[in-house]
Amino acid sequence: MKPTTDRMLTRIKSMYMFIKENGTVSTQELVEEFDMTSRTIQRDLNVLAYNNLVTSPSRGKWTTTRKKVKLTS
Repeated sequence: MKPTTDRMLTRIKSMYMFIKENGTVSTQELVEEFDMTSRTIQRDLNVLAYNNLVTSPSRGKWTTTRKKVKLTS
């Protein structure tokens, strides 16, 4: 796997875990927590949403779904 792909997957996993631990979070909270642009955060959230791992109950808010996930190191 390319180093850039590995970095992206690690970032997305960290973002998923942050949302799972904190319940519903805003896009802005993710921007501040991960110190990334809102565009990068949105792109990563789109990956999570496409895989049915997060959902947006209201504009700019994100929460995890009930989909079972096996997390590996």
